[in-house]
Amino acid sequence: MRVLHVITGLGIGGAEQQLRLLLRHLPVGGGVVTLTNPGAVAAGIEADGTPVTHLGMAGNRDLGALPRLARIVRQGRYDLVHTHLYRACVYGRAAARLAGVRRVIATEHSLGETQIEGRPLSAGTRALYLASERLGTSTVAVSPSVARRLADWGVAPDRIRVVPNGIETARFAFDARARRLARGVLGIPEDAYVVGGVGRLTPGKRFDRLVRAVASVPEARLLLVGEGEHREELLRIARGCGAADRILLLGACEDPPGPGALGPSLPELLSAMDVFVSASPDEAFGLAIVEALAAGLPVLYAACPAIDDLPPDAAPGARRIDGSVPGLISALRGVGGARPTRYPLPEAARRYDIAHSARQLMSLYDQAVHGIPSPAK
Repeated sequence: MRVLHVITGLGIGGAEQQLRLLLRHLPVGGGVVTLTNPGAVAAGIEADGTPVTHLGMAGNRDLGALPRLARIVRQGRYDLVHTHLYRACVYGRAAARLAGVRRVIATEHSLGETQIEGRPLSAGTRALYLASERLGTSTVAVSPSVARRLADWGVAPDRIRVVPNGIETARFAFDARARRLARGVLGIPEDAYVVGGVGRLTPGKRFDRLVRAVASVPEARLLLVGEGEHREELLRIARGCGAADRILLLGACEDPPGPGALGPSLPELLSAMDVFVSASPDEAFGLAIVEALAAGLPVLYAACPAIDDLPPDAAPGARRIDGSVPGLISALRGVGGARPTRYPLPEAARRYDIAHSARQLMSLYDQAVHGIPSPAK
């Protein structure tokens, strides 16, 4: 079976790195087309052995990209096209039809309660999404919460399948040696209380609240892993709170590390943390939270479908909190005072292993192409 994956961009981000992980575990051949931004994840995918083509799309209204993409689909003789992220779903479904490929699966990675891929939901966005969705075979939701949102948005429930995001669980196990080495590289004392966060530095993630909260807990330091347009604003807030020396914005971290990657890996950075916090009020899944749970960290979160869709005992180290600054301060002081040891690997982390997600997705591929799903164990 030959599968072409079409994605909007391949800079460092959750959906982009999720695609790379899936490609490492899917037993099919094919390729990847990125509409824009062939960044670090593109290099990683190619290093893993899958070719990446940059379509060079100039913007959302670059209609010339459609015949170019259709030509790639036709020449590659693909059995199925799998699209990822909003723009790639709209153009990829149409291009597949133009190329004569009627089997198209789309994964919805980033549909929140009020936004999609960080942009506010609108009537126009919804109309275009639903019109293109009908050109596909099925839509994959990364969580039951996203499946419900898709149905509420107007996608027919019988066209929705749930295949959760996943992680390479064993890679995230806590490593005391990695903790010491990572803290040494970052200049963090071994006995420091380190609050951690991972994600794009955008207003919607509410890292500004976390910066203010850590600034009010004198014994705490903040380690943020990610890059984005809110970086300078976060630094300004840290300086204004008099806590600039306790706030470390490390930048983006590709995971798994790609060719030429420098500095500690994401599992090593999680080992260096004492508590993980996500103040974001609107998530489609919460992949970074699952990674933190796999590292044995206590987790404080404002929203996480990956946890909320499971039984209460699946993630004993996780606690839902009020995402306000006072709520964060109170939660951080509680965890910091107790200084808990690492938790054992929870059921939530086992459930979201990427190998399991790949088997579920392969079942959908077989069903679309051959009509009979393979066992998704």
